[in-house]
Amino acid sequence: MEILSGIFGFIRRCLFSALTFGPMPTHVAFIMDGNRRFSQNRKMGSGAGHRAGFTALMSALQYCYEMGVSYVTVYAFSIDNFKRKPEEVDSVMNLMLEKIESGLKKDSLLTKYKVKVNFWGNLRMLTEPVRLAMEKAMAVTAGNTGPILSVCVAYSSSDEIVHAVEESCRGRVRAVKEGRSIQPTLTVKDLERSLFSAGCPDPDIIIRTSGETRLSNFLLWQTPLTHLQNPSVMWPAFSLRHMVWSILEYQRAQVFLEKRKRSSTC
Repeated sequence: MEILSGIFGFIRRCLFSALTFGPMPTHVAFIMDGNRRFSQNRKMGSGAGHRAGFTALMSALQYCYEMGVSYVTVYAFSIDNFKRKPEEVDSVMNLMLEKIESGLKKDSLLTKYKVKVNFWGNLRMLTEPVRLAMEKAMAVTAGNTGPILSVCVAYSSSDEIVHAVEESCRGRVRAVKEGRSIQPTLTVKDLERSLFSAGCPDPDIIIRTSGETRLSNFLLWQTPLTHLQNPSVMWPAFSLRHMVWSILEYQRAQVFLEKRKRSSTC
């Protein structure tokens, strides 16, 4: 088994090396859609779809890191997801707590690649154990120098924008109290400095699995020129071939995207 794994890893790295002859994304974002339907279609037990989805996430992260992708952002749990059945929400939160703790171990993928972890969202909506685990993960990995993984939990883009406006206003109030001069109106740069994604480049690709074509309130501010992809596969079945195809699709569209970016800044 180890020999086969080694051979597969070598072939995969050769494939990724060939891909790098074309333009490569710096930031890839995933909307991990289809966990529940995957479980229902296969008559799996409760929570099994999300566990399978976590395994798919670890594989996707490894592929991205092996290709040299510096930023990965995943939509793990939206604010609207809290409307689901309490037992399902609890199951996802317990899984999240378990995987955060395992992700900090010495033999984990995150440790291997020295990943810095961010959690974006209204973390006050989470239970205390989950919130504390996320805060610990961010503190422990804050000094890591490898890729950056941002996990959107208790998140919606509209909530992020409201948060940015509120933070910008609070900053202006502090400036006035300190006697500093300020501009009369908020600017785009003011808001962008207060977004959860501040300091992170906009995604080059957003991949939403299960064939859905909606962004579902995910990174709306950051994606005006992002290449959107909607493979029909459900997230737990997202595999190497889907990842490779996504990169090829991006490379095919990249010239057009660059022209749009240049024209938007003129």
